[in-house]
Amino acid sequence: MSTRPRVGILGAGQLALMLAQAAQHLDVDVLCAGRPGDCAAQAAPIIAVDLESPEEVRAFHDAVDVLTIESENVETSVLADLPHLAPQAQAVRIAQDRLFEKDFLRFNGVATAPYAEVNSLRDLHAALASIGAPSILKTRRLGYDGRGQVRLTHTDEASSAWAHTGGAPCILEAMVNFDLELSLIAARNTQGQIAFYPLTHNIHRAGILRTSIAPYVDPVLQSLAEKHMRTVLEKLNYVGVLAIEFFVSERTLIANEMAPRVHNSGHWTIEGAATSQFENALRAMLGMTLGSTRSQPTVMLNCIGTMPPESDTAPFANLHRHDYGKQPRAGRKVGHLTFPATETAAIALWQERLEILS
Repeated sequence: MSTRPRVGILGAGQLALMLAQAAQHLDVDVLCAGRPGDCAAQAAPIIAVDLESPEEVRAFHDAVDVLTIESENVETSVLADLPHLAPQAQAVRIAQDRLFEKDFLRFNGVATAPYAEVNSLRDLHAALASIGAPSILKTRRLGYDGRGQVRLTHTDEASSAWAHTGGAPCILEAMVNFDLELSLIAARNTQGQIAFYPLTHNIHRAGILRTSIAPYVDPVLQSLAEKHMRTVLEKLNYVGVLAIEFFVSERTLIANEMAPRVHNSGHWTIEGAATSQFENALRAMLGMTLGSTRSQPTVMLNCIGTMPPESDTAPFANLHRHDYGKQPRAGRKVGHLTFPATETAAIALWQERLEILS
């Protein structure tokens, strides 16, 4: 009978796939809750689990040594009272609700854009009177890659913006005049050891991450980001990998959102760091010592909509290709490419090619 530790993942998409691939280097077994044909089936067994059923999730939890999530959108009522869940349900509850998230960050000394709770058109008019425009209306729950968000350039757009949300609970946020977007990823294990990755510079288009460049070398901002991250990790008694996205404005950091899981902006760590975010996530959950985050300059390019043909990427010796095995679809992340940052000509070429493909 195998004595290898067993990690269960609620979800079986590309993040579960890369966690399962990292587990192979650690002599760890992974089981994923999903459906046949999901991305993670390339590297791990898939178990059919209804993620809305507390009973089925509990049974899956009891069959593994530690349970984690691929998405913060699992209902926390389903996750409640699971002793071997990492991160804990409270962290997921905060991260999956934009109002709870902003309140938590602000309360713990992390700056955010001005915001207001919006539950009706009347609330929206009141929020606009206080915050003004341009601003952005966001649903409190769900929504990613630009979904669940409406930009308002004038206050007279309130009615159409509210109609677009379908009356879902929302927040209104002031638009931040920022210089660039950075993210910080860190891991914290069950003993409280923390490992920080270097800041990553992220470039979005149409609300979707296109390019991540690491490390972003700025000792002052790195120190400030780590201070904020440490506060959040310790306040939540967090176990696992956490990402916080920041806007940089006038040499300070304004938190945009946090993700209680491995993160797209950290995919470069597979080739670019001594220990990937995926391996450190597993190490953290299983109480292992965290691996080194020593890094080399790396660029990641997301493949949106469709993957480039293998015949096109094969001639580039220093290109690392990650195909998630997804069906092509407009706006869908189907894979990513990474390069050493020194490969400037190849990076520029592939940025242009991927824009055309998307």
